[in-house]
Amino acid sequence: MYAIVEIAGQQFKVSKDQKVFVHRLANEESSKVSFDKVLLLDDNGTITIGAPAIEGASVEAKVLQHLKGEKVIVFKKKRRKGYKKKNGHRQALTQIVIEGISVTGAKKAAKKETAPAVEAAPAEEAPKKAKAPKAEKSEDAAPKAPKKTKKSEE
Repeated sequence: MYAIVEIAGQQFKVSKDQKVFVHRLANEESSKVSFDKVLLLDDNGTITIGAPAIEGASVEAKVLQHLKGEKVIVFKKKRRKGYKKKNGHRQALTQIVIEGISVTGAKKAAKKETAPAVEAAPAEEAPKKAKAPKAEKSEDAAPKAPKKTKKSEE
């Protein structure tokens, strides 16, 4: 059984007893956390999809520790200008372990019944639109001057 759940703005595919690194959560270490925004559930081949989330489904987890991720170096340079900037960043993370996925009150089969197809009556042909008459050239309009080319100038 696995679930796709949204945690701290990101989507994760989780299953029981799995350890996941997520963006820093405000909870204390060794505290329990419940995530209600479950987007998809797979229970041994029975897939339930939420619109956008499955009501009554939740994922329970335990916060293991708060830590920082690996250092990412950001280096900017413009050649021949003497411009160099070096910056680093370490993302604040929380390690959690998934303790269980519960589906209380959720509809197991989220299949919609479709209405039987109704045969459409043959539509009568719509009358064809009459073409508008083309505008006639008026004699008042001045004729266009011929284009000058290099050969004609010589």
